[in-house]
Order: sequence, then C-alpha cells, then structure tokens
Amino acid sequence: MINLLLMNSLMIILITSIVMVIATVLSKKPIYDREKNSPFECGFDPKGSARLPFSIRFFLIAVIFLIFDVEITLLLPMVIIADKINISSWLMVSILFLLILLLGLYHEWNQGALKWAQ
Repeated sequence: MINLLLMNSLMIILITSIVMVIATVLSKKPIYDREKNSPFECGFDPKGSARLPFSIRFFLIAVIFLIFDVEITLLLPMVIIADKINISSWLMVSILFLLILLLGLYHEWNQGALKWAQ
C-alpha cells in the first residue's frame, strides 16, 4: 500500500515537472524588441522621463466617461422596475435623477471641460 502511494506521488511530481518545463519552453519569445516588450500606457513612452507634463484634459475626459458609465448602470434598473412600483414616485425619482445628470453635463459644458482642442 505504501509502495503504491509512493509510486503515485512520484508519478504526479514527474507529470507536473514535465508540464512546467513544456510551459516554460513554449512561453519564451524568440525576438526581444524594445517596443514589443514595453507596456503600452496610453501612448506614453514608459522608458522616458516620468516628469513630462500630463494633459489634464485627458484625465478630465476619462473621469467624465466613468461618471456617465456609472449613471448608465443606475438608469437601467429604473426602466426594469417601472411597472413594479408606484408610477408617481418612480416618475419623481427618475426626473430628479435625470435633472441632476443634465445639470452636471451643463456645468461641465459651461466650464469648457468637453472641449478637447481650443
């Protein structure tokens, strides 16, 4: 019984080692190119200086996109539950939510945050 258990353990170790060696050999890249091996970070050169000026407009557009993306996840359930709750309270909450969204969009537009190039 112990002999069979020892043999099974050795077989498992051997198979695991063979699979690891095959995976290591197959995962090696034959060509080492600076451009292909560097991470792509939104068009910035990762090997260059980290102290270059960053466009605040790019960051602002990304934040606005995230805000409106979250708002979509809040709007979809409102449509689904429209027939399950009181229509007057649903209408009031929906109009208030959309009004807040439109006021935020107007504020961003008024501040010039949506203009990419001047």
